[in-house]
Amino acid sequence: MREIIPFNKPYLTGNELVYIEQAYKNGQLAGDGPFTKQCHQWLENRIDTKKAFLTHSCTAALEMSAILLNIKPGDEIIMPSYTFVSTANAFVLHGGVPVFVDIHEDTLNINESLIEEAITIHTKVIVPVHYAGVACEMDVIMDIARRHNLLVVEDAAQGILSSYKGRMLGSIGHLGCLSFHETKNIISGEGGALLINEEKFIDRAEIIREKGTDRSQFFRGEVGKYTWKDIGSSFLPGEITAAFLFAQFQESRNITDKRLLIWNRYNEAFIEFEGFMKIRLPVIPKNCKHNAHMYYLLLNSMADRDKFIEDIKIKGVNCIFHYIPLHLSDAGIKYGKSCENLDITEKYANRLVRLPLWVDLTEEKQRKIIDAVFETLSRLQ
Repeated sequence: MREIIPFNKPYLTGNELVYIEQAYKNGQLAGDGPFTKQCHQWLENRIDTKKAFLTHSCTAALEMSAILLNIKPGDEIIMPSYTFVSTANAFVLHGGVPVFVDIHEDTLNINESLIEEAITIHTKVIVPVHYAGVACEMDVIMDIARRHNLLVVEDAAQGILSSYKGRMLGSIGHLGCLSFHETKNIISGEGGALLINEEKFIDRAEIIREKGTDRSQFFRGEVGKYTWKDIGSSFLPGEITAAFLFAQFQESRNITDKRLLIWNRYNEAFIEFEGFMKIRLPVIPKNCKHNAHMYYLLLNSMADRDKFIEDIKIKGVNCIFHYIPLHLSDAGIKYGKSCENLDITEKYANRLVRLPLWVDLTEEKQRKIIDAVFETLSRLQ
């Protein structure tokens, strides 16, 4: 039976199980134990955010954002359609209305030049999504937000250790959300973080995260008892998750460097096919430093993409496409609205295919993937 190279394979640094055992010996497996605190400190120092809170997913971090920003029924949230459902769903849960804006042809990020025409008296938040760990034009977006008195939540689910003009993704908007799902660069199985860049949000975020109570303050000795203070939910991950994640944080630079080596090897190998007009490669703007979260190819049509995925699987390589645009989904039609047409979103969503990219992908497997891509592309008309 032919070996199939998987699209993704989780990476272990070597200390995950050691730290999990240590967490058990510490006698606290619930949230906000010693490893959680170390993760918070790492994020605050490395990302340069005022406060970091681990959550059980990036979805949870986005849902916390919606509560923290007091999203009410009818509030409009501007975002790209080419994103994961959580970007929209977190706000829809509170009656918010996603307003879908088209994307750039180069980065596939939200087209900042289209944001202002989407703003109405109901607009409250802009949610830029840093696709593939490549930054949106945050200076422009933050200027728009300032002039229109709007809030910005960065969906940096794919953006850990990527930067925009020297600033880490997640540290630029009023809030930032990260993912540590097993398909991301830095992982804990499931996991995420809310990054808070405005001090005025910190105290309430801590209450929202702890089921709407001041339990965290109680454990610090700041109040004599804890009670229900606000709406909230249980957004904390357990200490085992934090222990696993901290081991990943400690090797984050090494993980990123290894991914970049693979990304660069792909990019160098496929340039000639771009010249033959058979594919288009990812574009990284000069003011962005990416984290090699994803390597994708843009083929010339949906038919080419589907044939590529089918043919390359026969050669033992598992490639997949990505999002179905939210504005075309049943829930997107029901709960959201589109600003003008989203032609570029639809055009590129139908053409994109992602290649396997994970830390332990050996040079031999990389060569097999490259050879399989060459052979498959050569057969496309």
